[in-house]
Amino acid sequence: MYKSILPTLLCLCLLSPAVAAESPAEGQPAPAFKLQDQNGDWHQLDDYDGQWVVLYFYPKNFTPGCTTEACSFRDDILEFRKMNVALLGVSMDDVESHQEFAKEYSLPFSLLADDDGEISRLYGTYLGVGGGVGFAKRQTFLIGPDGLLAKHYPKVDPEVHSAQVIADLKDLMAAG
Repeated sequence: MYKSILPTLLCLCLLSPAVAAESPAEGQPAPAFKLQDQNGDWHQLDDYDGQWVVLYFYPKNFTPGCTTEACSFRDDILEFRKMNVALLGVSMDDVESHQEFAKEYSLPFSLLADDDGEISRLYGTYLGVGGGVGFAKRQTFLIGPDGLLAKHYPKVDPEVHSAQVIADLKDLMAAG
């Protein structure tokens, strides 16, 4: 009997999405990271001490929702710069794919390559789809100048997200 259900169980394990780890809670220290951007430059959280950071995770370069979200952030970049906010996109695409994506859509901010999904796992955004394949779920974290998570967006509408982030940053800055 066990021999007959073993292949079925194995298939279910390989095809079922892996459960993502919990995201860190607001008010907790943001998990550290060190990742390369589309130009091959390294970025780590400590580089942004004393500065607000928008760390947005997205599934895949060149897909419709991810392109909409990236272009919305691009279109609002002057507002982020005026507020001295660092804007960082993270996906599990490699440096070369990020380079092509940034060039194609004239993205004036860093896209970080989380090739192995380690940082996506730390932030609880990793979703495995089986067979060792996975991607980052579309989520955003606002990290305060103190390195603490100020806000987490577990569900994101790419069409309006940039404006929502700007409004929330203004509120958080005014309160702090």
